[in-house]
Amino acid sequence: MRICVAGAYGAFGQKHLDALAQIEGVTVTSIMGPTQAKIEAMAAERGIGHAATTLEECIARDDVDAVILSTPTQMHADQAVACLEAGKHVLVEIPMADSLADSERVVEAQKKSGLVAMAGQVRRFNPSHQWIHNKVEAGELKIQQMDVQTYFFRRTNTNAKGEPRSWTDHLLWHHACHTVDLFQYQTGEQASEVFGLQGPAHPELGIAMDMTIGMKVPSGALCTLSLSFNNDGPLGTYFRYICDKGTYVARYDDLYDGYDNQIDLSDVAVSNNGIELIDREFISAIQEGRKPNGCVSDVLGAMQTLDRIEKTAYEQ
Repeated sequence: MRICVAGAYGAFGQKHLDALAQIEGVTVTSIMGPTQAKIEAMAAERGIGHAATTLEECIARDDVDAVILSTPTQMHADQAVACLEAGKHVLVEIPMADSLADSERVVEAQKKSGLVAMAGQVRRFNPSHQWIHNKVEAGELKIQQMDVQTYFFRRTNTNAKGEPRSWTDHLLWHHACHTVDLFQYQTGEQASEVFGLQGPAHPELGIAMDMTIGMKVPSGALCTLSLSFNNDGPLGTYFRYICDKGTYVARYDDLYDGYDNQIDLSDVAVSNNGIELIDREFISAIQEGRKPNGCVSDVLGAMQTLDRIEKTAYEQ
């Protein structure tokens, strides 16, 4: 499997490069980044044969079978469609688009091409959430409520590496997308009731810096999500699953019970790294000619819910 990583110089592009290095039978043949000097230096450091500053140059190559897009959110839809039209399988980092209309465009392109197109819903693959999912599927747990906090301190336009961004992040279409998809995936239901509240927009960035989201599925399970770019403290996302038989707290790839006792996840998957696991699923789906977990058509339900939440938030 010959892979191109677009947006390789960014924080998540590098996470994907590290993950792919752990997967047998995979070669990164091409990378794309913002400036020729930076991306060529990275290619030389990692022993990658081709580097470019445009996706078009990368997907025109015969030695690229599939593309991982770790590029700015606003580019995702157009680039995913371009990859599919060029005959390349594509894994597009979360979110696959920042609007429902663009998400639908990606899904249509996937259907037309018949290729693997996967959205980067990594929470489906974190061992902590996989453990919960397996218990729910086996009938051993029933989710009654998910209480989720997504907190950052990001009052300037910087990325996870603390470097200036060329694009603006978004609490709803990026960070809430993780939880909206996960809640519907874990419960196996589409949200039937939703609301969204947002705080004042940042005077320069033009985005809400605080949001509250509520969801309910037909079976009665609830999800409460708090998001902030104003939190001066520990960063990241923490999920509390309140179930009929126990409470569990997921912190990325780790899981604890309600009394903060860590749960052994060593037998959940072949790795404890969610990024590696999502990349493995992408590659396996291509090799096996099957639909992946996280296919863009399956994630469309989350984008529909985000669209509904956005409408309620703007009405306030």
